[in-house]
Amino acid sequence: MEGQLRLDRFLSDAGQLARSEAKKAIRQGRVRVNDISEKSPERKVSEKDVVSLDGRVLKMAPDFVYYLLNKPAGYLSATQDKSQQTVLDLVPHDKRRDLFPVGRLDKDTEGLLLITDDGGLAHRLLSPANHVDKTYYALVRGAMTREDVKAFQEGLDIGDEKPTLPAELKILSVKREGQAGEDTLSRVEITVREGRFHQVKRMVMAVGKEVIYLKRLSMGPLMLPDDLAEGEFRQLLREEILF
Repeated sequence: MEGQLRLDRFLSDAGQLARSEAKKAIRQGRVRVNDISEKSPERKVSEKDVVSLDGRVLKMAPDFVYYLLNKPAGYLSATQDKSQQTVLDLVPHDKRRDLFPVGRLDKDTEGLLLITDDGGLAHRLLSPANHVDKTYYALVRGAMTREDVKAFQEGLDIGDEKPTLPAELKILSVKREGQAGEDTLSRVEITVREGRFHQVKRMVMAVGKEVIYLKRLSMGPLMLPDDLAEGEFRQLLREEILF
């Protein structure tokens, strides 16, 4: 973080104290700056200063936070809801930060979801002009075919004003399920470059099949880690933020 902050603001951000509590701690002599007791809340500090509270060194809070979440089914991709759980219930939620999910996953859809307070990064990922790839694993009722692969490549009419942009359909397997083999299930990966409402489900429906399970595997340069369990999250690495 460039620039300087008032000492009470620094403590509030880094120590997760209310501003009034931070001022009180400073005036009580519990705060040291560069190993010197400091009792002025107005004192300006930067990331080069060593600030401690009750002997514990504090780090300057980052400009933004980034959580890569493996979203489980049953959670809304929303910031709040009066009756249902949201994805913000699954990550640390500092009420002073306006966290939000980047894009939406349906309530029953699982997988990669980025939660942040960085509006600029969200715009870069979601802007239609950028055509950021998003890849999903889907379990489909019905047999996906080579004709479907071609249809996805050409773009599909899903009831909007314009057909979808070309998308990639990769068929992983097609087999009959059930004791009598009454159901044919296809396992596929689908990559789209837009973020239309229920897009993957509607594209599959447009070729006469039905998505019965959906999981997002990647979004732009972000990949869902194999070792990240459902409902778990990790913070983005520095190199992952530079996009």
